[in-house]
Amino acid sequence: MKTSKLIIRISLIIIFFLSFTTISKAHLAHYKDINKIEMEIIRNGKVIGYNFYFFKRSKDELIVTNQIYFKVKILGATVFKVEGYGEEKYLNEKLISYNSKTLQNDKEKYVNLVFNENDDNFNIKGSSYTGKALSNNIIGSWWNHKILQASSQISPISGSIKEQVVTFVGKKKIEQNGQIYLVDHFKLRSKDTSLPKDKRLDFDIWLDKKNSMIIKVSYSRMGNWEYRLKNFE
Repeated sequence: MKTSKLIIRISLIIIFFLSFTTISKAHLAHYKDINKIEMEIIRNGKVIGYNFYFFKRSKDELIVTNQIYFKVKILGATVFKVEGYGEEKYLNEKLISYNSKTLQNDKEKYVNLVFNENDDNFNIKGSSYTGKALSNNIIGSWWNHKILQASSQISPISGSIKEQVVTFVGKKKIEQNGQIYLVDHFKLRSKDTSLPKDKRLDFDIWLDKKNSMIIKVSYSRMGNWEYRLKNFE
């Protein structure tokens, strides 16, 4: 009896791992027909901004541009505002450069990243980190579901490198913007739990594997936040 249960459990793990590996190997191919992804940013149940991604292709090159804007008001006064732009460039599905500029409460943050073929690393000049990063890092953007397979990510705002642990929670159905999605629920957290809470990664992420799209991201920090998929084309 115990042996049968063990075999079933191992089989489920293998099935999940194989499906996950398939996603990882061809992740950019899943976006070959996508031109735009629109996400709305919600805080405490109220829409306060947007995060848009635009896709442009030329032969083996893919450029993904990112626009983000949101503003938090309390008693009519603006207490937090972010406005930014980023560009990821891929060649044959390999990230070769990333550049971004972000104004956070009028303080400028930036990232300039270039892939170095000679040592297979990224060279980063950012507002909070300058140095090298392994090429298996991923830009921490919500358009790319590969963030759920990565062991570390590069901040799209400041260039800092954050190690992460991703845990599969389970499958469920959620309703969003009048649509029903069958999603996989994950938790993404910082590997280093000794980091201050305001520096830690701590996200819940819902992925629709049918179209390889992140449907929703939620976290709590100075309120309850959500990034929700609104539309894609």
